[in-house]
Amino acid sequence: MDNNFEIVEPIGRRVLIRKDQDKKETKGGIQLPDNIEIPTITGRIVAVSSEVEEMPELPLAQYDKVLFNPKGAIPVDFEGSNRLFVVDVENVVAVFR
Repeated sequence: MDNNFEIVEPIGRRVLIRKDQDKKETKGGIQLPDNIEIPTITGRIVAVSSEVEEMPELPLAQYDKVLFNPKGAIPVDFEGSNRLFVVDVENVVAVFR
C-alpha cells in the first residue's frame, strides 16, 4: 500500500485551510509570548469540498483568505510545521475581500 498522499480533499461541509504564521509581535513592536491564546486565526483556503462548492450561500473558494475559529479544526499531520487544518464551514467566521 502506498502511503505517499498527494492531496487532502475535505468532504462534507468542510474546507482545508493553511494557517498563517503566528505573529511574534504586534504592529507596535510588542513581543508576544509563544503560548498566547488567540480565539480566532487567519489562513488561506487550500481546498473546498464538492458539497461546499455546490452551495452558493457559502461564498468560500480556493485561495480565499479567511478568519476561522481553531477550536474544532482538525490538524493534518503532513508537514513538520503542521499548518494544515480541516475546518467545518461553521467555524469560518469571515472572508477577506
